[in-house]
Amino acid sequence: MTFYKYQGTGNDFVIVDNRLQIIDKNNTKQIAQLCDRRFGIGADGFILLENDENVDFKMVYYNADGNESSMCGNGGRCIVAFAKFLGLIDNETEFIAIDGLHKAKIENGLVHLQMQDVSDVETYDTHLFLDTGSPHHVTLVPELKALEVKATGAEIRYGAPYYDAGTNVNFVDQIGDDHFTVRTYERGVEDETLSCGTGVTAVALAMHHSGKTKAQEVRLETEGGPLKVSFKADAEGYNDIWLVGPAQQVFKGEFPW
Repeated sequence: MTFYKYQGTGNDFVIVDNRLQIIDKNNTKQIAQLCDRRFGIGADGFILLENDENVDFKMVYYNADGNESSMCGNGGRCIVAFAKFLGLIDNETEFIAIDGLHKAKIENGLVHLQMQDVSDVETYDTHLFLDTGSPHHVTLVPELKALEVKATGAEIRYGAPYYDAGTNVNFVDQIGDDHFTVRTYERGVEDETLSCGTGVTAVALAMHHSGKTKAQEVRLETEGGPLKVSFKADAEGYNDIWLVGPAQQVFKGEFPW
């Protein structure tokens, strides 16, 4: 199996051109093995690029545990860069993912990915919850740098009301009017990742919804680098949501399948 390794602000993925349907997508054990950082290639997730009759391509995404998962924003940006590398697209595209249709464009070396509209943001005393293609728990915390993200995130991810289905958990610190630092615990990886695209999207919307910012373009600092989220807010919720950041091919290789 020929694979390509991509990263988007440190969120890394193994990507395979599966237009010829060479991959057994039911082999979760093999997918988990290739994502293993000691016994495989190493990645936060596994992505297949496949044909689709109506759009440029289809994105199929698996978590590092080998299970097909909900939408991955940074993975979406990386597969757009991969499609351009393959010559499938120029600088604009439409593709389908598990959560529906996405538009994307590449400008000045950055991938702009349009996310799904969000109509519901749930507000609680200690946190907010919303779905940006994947479920996200968002909470402001003091001393973000010192936080034990894996331990604290796992406790929330498996606790009430999420239990087995789980949620991703984002810890946030505000550093400016439109500027936030984010650290994320990702379900399926079951650890902190250096960046999470649907996570920073959730944080931007949650911070606007809670009145922490009035800006409709928000800068977000992750452990792996900066991202930007822009959106429009109205009575129906949030629309025209764009996740913007870099996506880079790291290397190409072969792995036994």
